Amino acid sequence: MGNILLFLCLTIIKKITMSTDQIINKSRKITNFVLFVLFLLFALVQLNDPDPIIWFTIYGIIAFVCLIANYKKVPKILLWILITGLVIYSASYLSYFINWFNIDHKEEIFGKMVYEKPYLEGTREFLGLLIAAIALIYQLKKPVIR
Repeated sequence: MGNILLFLCLTIIKKITMSTDQIINKSRKITNFVLFVLFLLFALVQLNDPDPIIWFTIYGIIAFVCLIANYKKVPKILLWILITGLVIYSASYLSYFINWFNIDHKEEIFGKMVYEKPYLEGTREFLGLLIAAIALIYQLKKPVIR
């Protein structure tokens, strides 16, 4: 019982004395790992898509960058190139997003793909690309300290 109490006290002291950088570092690593898992799942789901190669590749690259960012500094130029590419590619889906934004039943975006409503899939792709760009923008912040 005494060992458990001692362990708990030392753990609490360690947490209290952790520097802000250490806390941010741990939080950032967890966030990057969650982003990695999320984008890996996004990539795997795309295997059912009519054009799986491009979407699997995009989401796979984002997942890989989020994972690598926990171990190595990702060059900012690479991040900016990827962000720029995602934003430019998302612009090709902007008209679909605008069409969806102007409809009354916005919840349709969560339903099945309807071929008479291509703006649904276009909007999903537009939003997916923006989410991917945001994940990369997050990587531009101060890198994980080792």
